[in-house]
Amino acid sequence: MIAAYLPEFIALATVHFLAVVAPGPDFAVTVSQSVRHGRKTGLLTALGIGCGISVHVAYTLLGIGALLHASEHLMLGAKLLGCSYLACLAIKLLRAHPAASGLEPAADAPSPGPTGAKAFSTGFLTNATNPKATLFFLAIFTTLVSADTPLKVQTFYGVWMCAVNAAWFALVSLLFSKASVRAAFIRMGHWFERMMGLILIGFAARLVLSL
Repeated sequence: MIAAYLPEFIALATVHFLAVVAPGPDFAVTVSQSVRHGRKTGLLTALGIGCGISVHVAYTLLGIGALLHASEHLMLGAKLLGCSYLACLAIKLLRAHPAASGLEPAADAPSPGPTGAKAFSTGFLTNATNPKATLFFLAIFTTLVSADTPLKVQTFYGVWMCAVNAAWFALVSLLFSKASVRAAFIRMGHWFERMMGLILIGFAARLVLSL
């Protein structure tokens, strides 16, 4: 069945991949978690991001996304929720302090990180509460996917996108949790986190301006 919709799938997969690799909140959070806390935390954050997409896929397939798009109040609420969460993450990163003298972690020993559940939820909420993703999935499912495409095929598209997101950010995590890469960042770790915070503030500001 999928073979019959191969051109449609290729178009959707290409557009989605280009959107995934473009730096955004997901990238900033994954890099920050990986550099600061190591591979395991970074990978769990990446997994959370991949699962977070399932929220957008689910409501898009169920038609809730169209309702959000049609209602100004619901869309405003979704945008405010996304802005608030990104702003909270940004403030936390902007308040990062330099490591105490003599206590700076070695390149092969990242600082103690959050629990696995916390790392996963950070990635999940970063993606699930991003209202830009709402518009993105509405756009690709209404312009690239035919209304005649069976729900089973559209569900496959959704699962594929979740897997691609998780895989991409897992690769990002593996890169930034390498000892050699971490060693290059560890001396300016607090500045790096503050930079990630500024990036998130920028995304939150863009969302506010779009209200």
